[in-house]
Amino acid sequence: MARVLLGVTGSVAAIRTPALVEALRASHHDVRIIATEPSLYFFDPRDLSRGDDQSPAGGLYRDRDEWPNDRYHRGDAVLHIELRNWAELLVVAPLDANTLGKFALGLSDNFLTCVFRAWDFQRPVILAPAMNTLMWQSPVTARHLGQILLDQGRLRGLPVDWSLESAPEHFARLAPRIILIPPQSKRLACGDIGVGAMAEVEAIAEVVHSWTSSGAEGEHDQQARVTKS
Repeated sequence: MARVLLGVTGSVAAIRTPALVEALRASHHDVRIIATEPSLYFFDPRDLSRGDDQSPAGGLYRDRDEWPNDRYHRGDAVLHIELRNWAELLVVAPLDANTLGKFALGLSDNFLTCVFRAWDFQRPVILAPAMNTLMWQSPVTARHLGQILLDQGRLRGLPVDWSLESAPEHFARLAPRIILIPPQSKRLACGDIGVGAMAEVEAIAEVVHSWTSSGAEGEHDQQARVTKS
């Protein structure tokens, strides 16, 4: 069992949040959720299974929970740091284009982006993007993923064969504690057909299970399974 912090952003794929939480808790993981405000358009927090006694109903936090008082008082909890310290693993699923850009640029204007900016990258992060096909194929997406790789891979430059298709393998080799689960190709909610749909809930849950079962010693084998899926 692991302490899993699940970030949910404003992609239509956020409708799968209750199913993903259920799958993770079925594996006996302790799950807390940080939902961006746009993500809450796509699922009802009341559909989440019960969280632990130390977190809100369903284990879900939203932006207004970060600073609940009218004014800050010395000694008040800094919740994005407390959750950062609590979690053993950060999963962002779905990761929409807007939040990917914020992660890449270091912006921290909401609860989830503050957690990512303050994250200890000795602990794993799983990213499962979801967006329209042309958004995914935009050169901006490759640039933002590349910036995250540069920041965490301690590289002087991107690999010469850097592309969206090769990105999962490069993360596995150069920044193995950031696991990129690429989107799949299917008919999207908007009606377009192409790459951009979030990976299946079962696939994301299996990556979490593989990591927590094998730990860092098995990270390369686990990454290989992701990139071949």
